[in-house]
Amino acid sequence: MVAVFNKELLSWYLITLKLNQTVEATPRTLDYHPPTPLRLDKTDPSGDSDRPPNPIPIPIKGDRTNHTDSDWVIAIKEKLDHAEHDDATGAWAKLSIYRIPQYLREGDDKAYIPQTVSLGPYHHGKRRLRNMERHKWRALHRALKRYGQRVEEYLDAVRELEDRARACYEGLIALGSNEFVEIMVLDSCFVLELFRGAAGGFAPLGYSRNDPIFAMRGSMHSIQRDMIMLENQIPLFVLDTLFGIQSGCLDQTGTVARLALRFFDPLMPTDEPLTKTDRNKLESSIGNALTFDPLTEQGGLHCLEVFRRSLLTVGTGTNKAAPPAPRVWIKRWSHNHRVADKRRQQLIHCVTELKESGIKFRKRKTDRFWDIKFENGILQIPRLLIHDGTKSLFLNLIAFEQCHLDCTNDITSYVIFMDNLINSPDDVSYLHYCGIIENWLGSDAEVADLFNRLCQEVVFDINDSSLSRLSEQVNRYYEHKWNAWRASLKHRYFNNPWSIISVFAAVVLLALTLAQTFYSVYGYYMPGH
Repeated sequence: MVAVFNKELLSWYLITLKLNQTVEATPRTLDYHPPTPLRLDKTDPSGDSDRPPNPIPIPIKGDRTNHTDSDWVIAIKEKLDHAEHDDATGAWAKLSIYRIPQYLREGDDKAYIPQTVSLGPYHHGKRRLRNMERHKWRALHRALKRYGQRVEEYLDAVRELEDRARACYEGLIALGSNEFVEIMVLDSCFVLELFRGAAGGFAPLGYSRNDPIFAMRGSMHSIQRDMIMLENQIPLFVLDTLFGIQSGCLDQTGTVARLALRFFDPLMPTDEPLTKTDRNKLESSIGNALTFDPLTEQGGLHCLEVFRRSLLTVGTGTNKAAPPAPRVWIKRWSHNHRVADKRRQQLIHCVTELKESGIKFRKRKTDRFWDIKFENGILQIPRLLIHDGTKSLFLNLIAFEQCHLDCTNDITSYVIFMDNLINSPDDVSYLHYCGIIENWLGSDAEVADLFNRLCQEVVFDINDSSLSRLSEQVNRYYEHKWNAWRASLKHRYFNNPWSIISVFAAVVLLALTLAQTFYSVYGYYMPGH
């Protein structure tokens, strides 16, 4: 009994003690504020202000310290400063060398990333490309020795162009001034040595015929493919400046562009090479920068842009094309123009279906591969050369058209048009039979797969396509039922001489049978006649 009483008494004592602790703790947590020492108002130097003193703020639970807040705000303000710099008037006006958008990279990284040589800051210093650096230094050393110049001349000239050159590249270039200028000088001299050697030969420049790089053989094809990539470009005005210093004539606008076209001629998507006359004119223009050239009179951004413009604006004979008009951004994205993705890019039916509707295919005799015509049920398509560099070339041209506002989408339109025409290896085989496709890539299935993948993620305005009107004409012809019936009849009964003879014999036999029937009936009803 005593033990039980003591246990109950102990329990009540513990409960009472807990309650007292709770009561004492509650006012301190909720209502109680420690006394605040008085201080004079900063606005009243005499200390006689009637305003109550300002209490010192007490940090509440979960509040950040003032030091942390300051660092955080400073970091945000720095980001806003960068945004203001990026959003400055005209900041994007000089942009011409873009990073490939991620939506275009899917599955085709090698088509956009150089495998042999890097030019410019985007891929500088990558491990697999370092082996080419020593050859770049060889090119710079030989150029300085040949022209009797000092490297300081090149560095000073490019340093004056540094801000302008940086503005050509997308995003922040995390390179110091000296390193950026060094890259521009080194890579530009390497490019100029290749251009000069391709036009006039490497032997006159002092290179051995067994040189691993400066000879038109061996790795030159892979170098050409790398140098035409969008992320691997150098501003053309930098090349013009250094070429002018080397030549002793600072006004060299246009000469480097002509040399670039000569160098990249093997990548042309046509089997019509430069004629001997064109080559002679090009080589003679190396020492004369004032030679008139309708292409280079417009200037240029970089080698890829010059190459693209040469495809679209230069023709031979009567096949000269007008310069493409720049796109208008408001018009491009207006509600009156439908923007189509891969699922809605059907400009035209495939070759097999068009054949069934009676449309014929013929090779058009022109060196402009995009210059397609449709007349009287005949679709005339210029010859297209497919080789192992075609995929990378088209992908980078398409990427430039996707990124750069002031250019048309003519290359993209052509590739999508061919993608619509080619759905199977049979389509490729028939175009090859017609002389339209020259396949150096491999099987017909590889060519079909190439075109079906080129514009897989591309978005463009189908109503702004240079081939949209032609596609409408072809589709109207395709949808006319009489054309399909006539084509089916011709294919079934007039596809070879023996079929024609059989049909003719059948018609004659049918006519004789009808005549015999007529005279039999006529003689029965009119026996006296």
